[in-house]
Amino acid sequence: MNNKQEIKDTLEAYAKAYCAKDIDALMNIFASNDDISAIGTGADELFCGQEQLRRLFTRNFEEATATQFEWHWTVINVFNNSALVAISLTIHLLQNDEQQQVPIRWSVVLKKEQSWKWVHRHASCPAMGQNEGKAYPKK
Repeated sequence: MNNKQEIKDTLEAYAKAYCAKDIDALMNIFASNDDISAIGTGADELFCGQEQLRRLFTRNFEEATATQFEWHWTVINVFNNSALVAISLTIHLLQNDEQQQVPIRWSVVLKKEQSWKWVHRHASCPAMGQNEGKAYPKK
């Protein structure tokens, strides 16, 4: 199996674990040391280390249940024992008995140990007040 396919497999493993609310499987996708970080879409979502990352996922799981990750535009660049993924996706979720579709953009940094492990994940939502083809949100 080639590196790009192995990295795609980590994306699928993340989605499967997240939808199952399997925090142990989710944490296993990340490097096992505290040199990991995540930035979420919430104003306070800046996390570093295993304990903080586990808290991020626990909070997410309490607020909603993801049912599907729908992958869109994807770029995977591999540099020896490190890789960068840029991806857009839609997370389908159930929150307060309502179905929602949340557009997300990710940057994921991975390093090769015995397998590919995530060391950083940055999530953002597209600017809703910004017209297509424009660089900045409208006033």
